[in-house]
Amino acid sequence: MTQPPDQSPSGGFGAPQDPRDPRDPRDPGNPGNQPPVPAQPPTAPAAPAQPPVTPAAPPPTVLSKPPATPVPPAPQAQPGPPPQPGQPPQPPQQPAPGYGYPQQPGPYGAPTGPGAPGPYGTPAPYGGAPAAPGTPGPYGYSQQPQQPGPYGQQPQPGYGFPPQPPYPGAPGTAPGGPFSPQGGGSKKKTALIVGAAAAALLVIAGTVYAVTSGDDGKKKPVAEQSGSGAPTSSGAPSASSSATGGDDPEDLNKGRASGEAKVLWYKSAPDAPGSGADAPGMWVAGNTVVKAAYKQVFAYDTGNGSSPWGPIDFPQKICAVTPQKSDDGKVVVAYMNGAGDNAKCNQLTQLDLATGKKGWNAQVADGGLFDSALNVELSVAGSTLMVGRSESGTAYDIDSGKKLYDKKRYGNACFPAGYAGGAGKLVQVASCAASTSTEHDELQELDPATGKVKWTQPLKKGWQVSRVYSMNPLVVYLTNEDKKTWNISTFTSDGKFRSQVKVDEKFSPSCGWAILERDLQGCQGVAADADTLYLPTSATSSANEIVAISLSTGTAKWRVKSPADEPMAPMKTEGGKLIAYVQPSYDAGGQVVSIPTAGSTHTATKLLQNPQGTAEIEDTFYNGVIDWADGRFIISAGRLNGSDEAKEKLIMAFGN
Repeated sequence: MTQPPDQSPSGGFGAPQDPRDPRDPRDPGNPGNQPPVPAQPPTAPAAPAQPPVTPAAPPPTVLSKPPATPVPPAPQAQPGPPPQPGQPPQPPQQPAPGYGYPQQPGPYGAPTGPGAPGPYGTPAPYGGAPAAPGTPGPYGYSQQPQQPGPYGQQPQPGYGFPPQPPYPGAPGTAPGGPFSPQGGGSKKKTALIVGAAAAALLVIAGTVYAVTSGDDGKKKPVAEQSGSGAPTSSGAPSASSSATGGDDPEDLNKGRASGEAKVLWYKSAPDAPGSGADAPGMWVAGNTVVKAAYKQVFAYDTGNGSSPWGPIDFPQKICAVTPQKSDDGKVVVAYMNGAGDNAKCNQLTQLDLATGKKGWNAQVADGGLFDSALNVELSVAGSTLMVGRSESGTAYDIDSGKKLYDKKRYGNACFPAGYAGGAGKLVQVASCAASTSTEHDELQELDPATGKVKWTQPLKKGWQVSRVYSMNPLVVYLTNEDKKTWNISTFTSDGKFRSQVKVDEKFSPSCGWAILERDLQGCQGVAADADTLYLPTSATSSANEIVAISLSTGTAKWRVKSPADEPMAPMKTEGGKLIAYVQPSYDAGGQVVSIPTAGSTHTATKLLQNPQGTAEIEDTFYNGVIDWADGRFIISAGRLNGSDEAKEKLIMAFGN
């Protein structure tokens, strides 16, 4: 294969490609940390036969009103309210997506469409508008037009996947189920943009306030509400009882059919403001599952729901958590330093998941003028905690709280813009030369212990690292807002380009989104092992597929269809099998299935069939977080809607 004219023979962000398909976001001939030279703009593509139509916003769900959206760090998209239990589910047409897949108009994997000129087709447009054939993608491969949404229509976000935000090219992320589409965006280092973002937040907050908070934004007093911060009962079993408790008026196992799993236990959500509250993260450590919600952290036995410790109270609302735990079971929780409009997410506390004991505390200092701790992102790599601000990062020893190093501006006005950690690795995304002709992103791997840069990959102007699908192997999702295109690429351990996805398909993992920061690791519904990436295809309320993609070639190895008439998505790989979740429908509970990853047969085998009687509840976990541990399926809310009328659940466990 010959070298394309715009690529260097080695290194850089992308492997050599055929001249017909130069699709490399890296700036050619740009070694080291030098800012890339803008690529020559491609010839304007021919106009499509029909003008693109902006997808209509999804109609409000028939099951409930949405939880309100607070000012970041947890911005919420407007469409798609979460359903409340208590109202009958609506069959067909546009059911509320369960823990299923995000409904987004957009770029996941290679787009579909007839008559694709090659393996990539026309670049997938942001926002669902079809791209003209022949438009060069991130690596030059043209891609064919995408459908207006990953599942055609845009069902409502229940426990399922939220619709994608109106940000062009973001894989989708509105509040909704755990597999909502992903989003992404760049940070501009100017006062003008920061001011505009702040103004936008004020508008969003004002709208939410007016719609959801009434005259004063406070909840109406509830006579039966407990004064404590612990979860309210609402008829729920006590922490030590099962969901089948004899005096429990809400017997969730009543009428359970033969072959259906049991609801082992569940917990109702704690009291939250009328504007809603975040419930980020969920960690399983041995037989304990730990969940954060609003101002507390709870711990439950995975088998019976009893509380081994806690709850642990925090003086202000929790605003960020580490998505991973350390090897010795430590996590870090960030909470606000006050309740006012100017409060910052800068208070850190370490927690031991085994004992519930609080460890060290620290306050995250502000950086420069536009480098505040208004919002922070937390990542864990080995024993290192990385705290990312808007334009810098600070690393701590997660066991002792000792500060290790700072990552600040370097080179040609390059500022750290995001971090991702896991599998003992730490990557940094930097935004360089913002608002200049050489503006670009850089992807780097850092030594977690010292912060030393191991390798750097500069991207061409316009390309952004929006998501990290896997840390080991490293798989990233890139977007180009100007060209309305995307790319999924994987790298070797020394930072060399390995492959890019070449599957003619629309994929829909579930990813959150944020306005002022990149949530690089905010995705569910995607899994990877050493040689294969597993991605779910798009669907509305019908069966989709999981596609196994070779990380060596970027091509499909095999695919398997959902065993039910509902979408499914990967959860994890274990024991040579892919564990996947099939979302519930109006007449059936969700499923957990396993799929052999090796060999020639890839048939889904049912591991757990959740009961039909709780399908509606299963479908209403807002921004749901899921896990499969020791034969038990655990699902929890990622956000509380703060409604006094709904018997909102915080967490639920199923098993045989």
